Amino acid sequence: MSAQLQEMLHIRQMIPADLDAVVAIEREVFLFPWTRGNFADSIESGYHCLVLEQGREVFGYGVMSIGAEEAHLLTLSIAAKSQRKGWGEELLRHFIEIAREQRALTMFLDVRESNRGAARLYERIGFRQIAKRRDYYPAMGGREDSLVMELVL
Repeated sequence: MSAQLQEMLHIRQMIPADLDAVVAIEREVFLFPWTRGNFADSIESGYHCLVLEQGREVFGYGVMSIGAEEAHLLTLSIAAKSQRKGWGEELLRHFIEIAREQRALTMFLDVRESNRGAARLYERIGFRQIAKRRDYYPAMGGREDSLVMELVL
Protein backbone atom coordinates (compact mmCIF):
# COMPACT_ATOMS: atom_id res chain seq x y z
CA MET A 1 0.00 0.00 0.00
CA SER A 2 1.48 3.36 -0.98
CA ALA A 3 2.54 5.85 1.67
CA GLN A 4 0.21 8.45 0.17
CA LEU A 5 -2.84 6.18 0.49
CA GLN A 6 -1.75 5.16 3.97
CA GLU A 7 -1.57 8.81 5.09
CA MET A 8 -5.11 9.48 3.92
CA LEU A 9 -6.47 6.41 5.68
CA HIS A 10 -7.81 6.67 9.20
CA ILE A 11 -8.85 3.77 11.39
CA ARG A 12 -10.83 5.08 14.31
CA GLN A 13 -13.51 4.20 16.81
CA MET A 14 -17.00 3.90 15.39
CA ILE A 15 -19.40 6.46 16.84
CA PRO A 16 -23.21 6.68 16.57
CA ALA A 17 -22.87 9.32 13.84
CA ASP A 18 -21.21 6.65 11.64
CA LEU A 19 -24.16 4.28 11.76
CA ASP A 20 -25.89 5.54 8.59
CA ALA A 21 -22.73 4.92 6.55
CA VAL A 22 -21.99 1.59 8.24
CA VAL A 23 -25.52 0.28 7.73
CA ALA A 24 -25.48 1.43 4.08
CA ILE A 25 -22.29 -0.60 3.47
CA GLU A 26 -23.71 -3.55 5.40
CA ARG A 27 -26.83 -3.58 3.22
CA GLU A 28 -24.74 -3.20 0.07
CA VAL A 29 -22.50 -6.20 0.69
CA PHE A 30 -24.62 -8.67 2.69
CA LEU A 31 -27.90 -10.34 1.78
CA PHE A 32 -28.69 -10.73 5.49
CA PRO A 33 -27.23 -7.57 7.06
CA TRP A 34 -26.80 -6.59 10.67
CA THR A 35 -29.29 -3.97 11.80
CA ARG A 36 -28.58 -0.47 12.97
CA GLY A 37 -29.48 -1.74 16.44
CA ASN A 38 -26.84 -4.49 16.25
CA PHE A 39 -24.15 -1.88 15.61
CA ALA A 40 -25.51 0.57 18.20
CA ASP A 41 -25.61 -2.22 20.80
CA SER A 42 -22.01 -3.17 19.96
CA ILE A 43 -20.85 0.41 20.51
CA GLU A 44 -22.83 0.69 23.74
CA SER A 45 -21.51 -2.67 25.00
CA GLY A 46 -17.93 -1.46 24.67
CA TYR A 47 -16.93 -3.79 21.86
CA HIS A 48 -14.05 -2.73 19.67
CA CYS A 49 -15.97 -1.05 16.84
CA LEU A 50 -13.79 0.54 14.19
CA VAL A 51 -14.30 2.32 10.90
CA LEU A 52 -12.00 2.86 7.94
CA GLU A 53 -12.23 6.40 6.70
CA GLN A 54 -10.64 8.40 3.90
CA GLY A 55 -11.37 12.09 3.93
CA ARG A 56 -14.80 12.10 5.52
CA GLU A 57 -16.01 8.91 3.83
CA VAL A 58 -16.47 5.74 5.88
CA PHE A 59 -15.78 2.81 3.55
CA GLY A 60 -15.18 -0.07 5.92
CA TYR A 61 -15.84 -1.23 9.46
CA GLY A 62 -15.48 -4.08 11.88
CA VAL A 63 -16.62 -5.21 15.32
CA MET A 64 -14.66 -7.37 17.75
CA SER A 65 -15.34 -8.52 21.30
CA ILE A 66 -12.65 -9.60 23.75
CA GLY A 67 -13.08 -11.60 26.93
CA ALA A 68 -11.52 -14.53 28.78
CA GLU A 69 -8.29 -14.19 26.74
CA GLU A 70 -10.25 -14.68 23.49
CA ALA A 71 -11.00 -12.19 20.76
CA HIS A 72 -14.00 -12.73 18.50
CA LEU A 73 -14.18 -10.86 15.22
CA LEU A 74 -17.93 -10.47 14.81
CA THR A 75 -18.02 -8.65 11.49
CA LEU A 76 -15.69 -6.91 9.07
CA SER A 77 -16.63 -5.38 5.76
CA ILE A 78 -15.40 -3.05 3.06
CA ALA A 79 -17.68 -1.13 0.67
CA ALA A 80 -18.00 -2.93 -2.67
CA LYS A 81 -16.15 -0.24 -4.66
CA SER A 82 -13.17 -0.43 -2.28
CA GLN A 83 -12.84 -4.22 -2.08
CA ARG A 84 -9.78 -6.14 -3.30
CA LYS A 85 -7.44 -3.24 -2.59
CA GLY A 86 -5.95 -4.46 0.70
CA TRP A 87 -8.24 -2.48 3.00
CA GLY A 88 -9.84 -5.54 4.59
CA GLU A 89 -6.42 -6.94 5.43
CA GLU A 90 -5.33 -3.58 6.82
CA LEU A 91 -8.35 -3.42 9.13
CA LEU A 92 -8.01 -7.08 10.13
CA ARG A 93 -4.36 -6.59 11.09
CA HIS A 94 -5.42 -3.60 13.21
CA PHE A 95 -7.93 -5.79 15.06
CA ILE A 96 -5.24 -8.43 15.60
CA GLU A 97 -2.97 -5.81 17.17
CA ILE A 98 -5.76 -4.68 19.50
CA ALA A 99 -6.37 -8.30 20.52
CA ARG A 100 -2.68 -8.75 21.31
CA GLU A 101 -2.56 -5.48 23.27
CA GLN A 102 -5.58 -6.69 25.29
CA ARG A 103 -3.68 -9.92 26.02
CA ALA A 104 -5.97 -12.22 24.08
CA LEU A 105 -4.33 -15.56 23.37
CA THR A 106 -6.53 -16.54 20.45
CA MET A 107 -8.78 -14.84 17.94
CA PHE A 108 -11.83 -16.51 16.43
CA LEU A 109 -14.17 -15.69 13.58
CA ASP A 110 -16.90 -17.29 11.52
CA VAL A 111 -17.01 -16.99 7.74
CA ARG A 112 -19.63 -18.25 5.31
CA GLU A 113 -18.46 -21.43 3.64
CA SER A 114 -19.23 -19.81 0.25
CA ASN A 115 -17.07 -16.73 1.00
CA ARG A 116 -13.84 -18.23 -0.32
CA GLY A 117 -12.20 -14.83 -0.86
CA ALA A 118 -12.53 -13.91 2.80
CA ALA A 119 -11.46 -17.39 3.94
CA ARG A 120 -8.32 -17.14 1.78
CA LEU A 121 -7.50 -13.75 3.30
CA TYR A 122 -7.86 -15.16 6.81
CA GLU A 123 -5.71 -18.19 5.93
CA ARG A 124 -3.01 -15.96 4.41
CA ILE A 125 -2.81 -14.03 7.68
CA GLY A 126 -2.51 -17.24 9.70
CA PHE A 127 -6.03 -18.27 10.66
CA ARG A 128 -6.85 -21.96 10.36
CA GLN A 129 -10.20 -23.68 10.17
CA ILE A 130 -10.94 -25.53 13.40
CA ALA A 131 -14.63 -26.41 12.97
CA LYS A 132 -17.74 -26.05 10.88
CA ARG A 133 -21.09 -24.84 12.22
CA ARG A 134 -23.94 -26.42 10.30
CA ASP A 135 -26.71 -24.07 9.14
CA TYR A 136 -25.21 -21.09 10.99
CA TYR A 137 -26.03 -18.32 8.50
CA PRO A 138 -29.34 -17.50 6.84
CA ALA A 139 -29.13 -17.97 3.08
CA MET A 140 -31.38 -17.71 0.06
CA GLY A 141 -33.58 -20.77 0.20
CA GLY A 142 -32.30 -22.06 3.53
CA ARG A 143 -29.19 -21.91 5.67
CA GLU A 144 -25.43 -21.95 5.07
CA ASP A 145 -22.59 -23.48 7.04
CA SER A 146 -19.96 -21.38 8.79
CA LEU A 147 -16.26 -22.12 8.88
CA VAL A 148 -14.92 -21.42 12.36
CA MET A 149 -11.39 -20.08 12.13
CA GLU A 150 -8.77 -19.46 14.80
CA LEU A 151 -5.57 -17.46 14.98
CA VAL A 152 -3.19 -18.17 17.85
CA LEU A 153 -1.83 -14.83 18.99
